[in-house]
Amino acid sequence: MSVLARQSICDRVIRPPKAPAIRILFLARYAPQEPDYVCHAFAGDGGYPAYYHRVWRTLTQLGYPVITTRSCHALLGTPGNIDLVFSLYNRMPINNPEVFVASMCEFLRVPCVGARPNTRALAEDKWFAKLAAKAIGIPVTDGAVYATAADLATPPSFPGPYFVKNRFGAASEGVSADSIQDDWAGAARVAADLMARGMAVLVEGFAPGIDITVPVLGGTPPLMLGVVRPRSDRAGAIITEDLKRNDPLGYEMFRPDDALRTSLDADVAALWTAAGPMDYLRLDYRFDPATGRRVFLEFNICCHIGRSGAICLAAGEWGLSQADVLGHVVEYSLRRQAGLREARAWVS
Repeated sequence: MSVLARQSICDRVIRPPKAPAIRILFLARYAPQEPDYVCHAFAGDGGYPAYYHRVWRTLTQLGYPVITTRSCHALLGTPGNIDLVFSLYNRMPINNPEVFVASMCEFLRVPCVGARPNTRALAEDKWFAKLAAKAIGIPVTDGAVYATAADLATPPSFPGPYFVKNRFGAASEGVSADSIQDDWAGAARVAADLMARGMAVLVEGFAPGIDITVPVLGGTPPLMLGVVRPRSDRAGAIITEDLKRNDPLGYEMFRPDDALRTSLDADVAALWTAAGPMDYLRLDYRFDPATGRRVFLEFNICCHIGRSGAICLAAGEWGLSQADVLGHVVEYSLRRQAGLREARAWVS
């Protein structure tokens, strides 16, 4: 990495003022709460409570006045009292939960970290995201969607091997070693199991290779931080639900060659033009080092922004800390939504 490149990224990161007056509502399922803001562990949720606690602590250390809540009902009391909602609550037990908070904030005309509701909805739906990516020239795998058990009587138009996953959802929910199937009989069985869990199903042509992800921060143009590889010891080098939730193997930097880097740069620019602006995101791919083939899987807006995640790992390559990342995200989000409160008058 050249000194000039490092300086360019660092110079474009927005720094918070020394004494920020912006009032933040931090919303997360296990957000630390007053009066002691203790980090409590919750069985089955891995490192999420500690992750939320570190984000809250970093925001307060940056000087922002932060109110915390574990309830989305708190949004109804925010107008006039809060300048920005920073929500990491994307696993509510409702359909399309990532869209809810952004939509509610849009209704209340309160700025919210992430992106506009329509972009959040696009990112939440892996099938629509694939169709959008294909339309703007980003390569994808073949795919087909299944909503009911009766639909499984008709196999996809493309041959196996297949990869079966949840059409919606976060944290690789529903992905297991059984997600890779050589034939339709096996894929249909796995799809039926996911439907029994209440999931809509996306079946893709399995792409050999490894997972890579491209962390991006909002900017004009957006700040592509690098390429990261989630480690996997599973067959097919896939990232399963248990790996994503417990993260025992973590991430490592991946060094793309010039051709791949150029292609990924173009993908980021194309997605940004079509769906941006966004405050922070990741573009997830399968990449085959043997052939150089990349295929887009999805983009994630409410992605992990903790110290051990892909965004902060890539930011660290530029000498940036989690505090630098969070400060930039907050300040860029505020600039992106500067006119939200005055954009439209209420009609009764």
